[in-house]
Amino acid sequence: MPKLKNWLQKDISHLIRRQPKRLAIKQQVKLMQLMNNLFLSGFHLAEIVNFLSRSKLVEERFVATMRDGLSNGQNLSQILNDLRFSNLVVTQVALADYHGDTQQTLTLIIDNLTKIQKVRKKLVAVSTYPIILLTFLIIIVLGLKTYLLPQVETDSFAGTVINALPLIFIGLSLVLTFFALGLIRYFKSTSPLANVQWLGRLPLIRSYLKLYLTAFYAREWGNLVKQGLEMRQTLEMMTSQQNLLFREIGQDIRRAMQVGEEFHDKIKQYSFFTPELALIIEYGEMKGKLGDELLIYSDESWTKFFEKVESAMNVIQPLVFLFVALMIVLIYAAMLLPIYAQMDLGM
Repeated sequence: MPKLKNWLQKDISHLIRRQPKRLAIKQQVKLMQLMNNLFLSGFHLAEIVNFLSRSKLVEERFVATMRDGLSNGQNLSQILNDLRFSNLVVTQVALADYHGDTQQTLTLIIDNLTKIQKVRKKLVAVSTYPIILLTFLIIIVLGLKTYLLPQVETDSFAGTVINALPLIFIGLSLVLTFFALGLIRYFKSTSPLANVQWLGRLPLIRSYLKLYLTAFYAREWGNLVKQGLEMRQTLEMMTSQQNLLFREIGQDIRRAMQVGEEFHDKIKQYSFFTPELALIIEYGEMKGKLGDELLIYSDESWTKFFEKVESAMNVIQPLVFLFVALMIVLIYAAMLLPIYAQMDLGM
């Protein structure tokens, strides 16, 4: 038994050591930019791996994973999956194997990842300072509740709120934690298609979800149709992808078309696509320019999506600072109003 235990520990540690960590967006952008530049220069995948190994531009563990993938006959999308790129990136690269426009796909991925990285940086910048202020406010509130408020009258509204704030913070934290855990468990127990159908009806996030998924699927369908694939071939290919949502949508549309339903009519039933997407598909099919129409509409949808996210960031920051300012005013009121009340009584 001790030998078996030691062998298992050695084998598990070997697997953990060989398993690469998930790449951050910054690393994904860097690696994709390098690979895209090398593809444009005429390098094929094996030469790219050799160049990255010699140049030391990326970590050796990533190069080792890519070299192992090549030796096992994997294509680029499978290698990126082993490197633990996001599922959407892997799916886009896998679809590029069908429509053949790998360089344009890599350029689009780099552009989108760069924009997402900028949005995340702005979100961190927007939230960091308010979080620091809120932390200090919580410390001040606890100090007031422990040392100052017991020595003065706290019949005022501000004093009552200050006394209740620690319980409010703890209660809200527990509620949000249990809500998040329950939501994660619910999403894991239901299909991705049912999840996005539900999310596509929520008021706060549905507009962002619709633009994001519409831009993504319009781009991929447009590329495939433009390269000459029929819609049934496209749906058959969708059902073989690793992305669960992509696969389920392909299966659902294929079932609908098998019973005589039109492609654009089925798209209308999805709550996570914009209404205009079905019209674009119907018009493009009539004019015979479905691929071009979808690609143009995808570009517009991506632009609207990132503009909408930027606008949301510009709204969130003032709201957070307004909340912090109200808390500061409340703290001053809790400190000064009882003191002034006692001074008046003394006079």
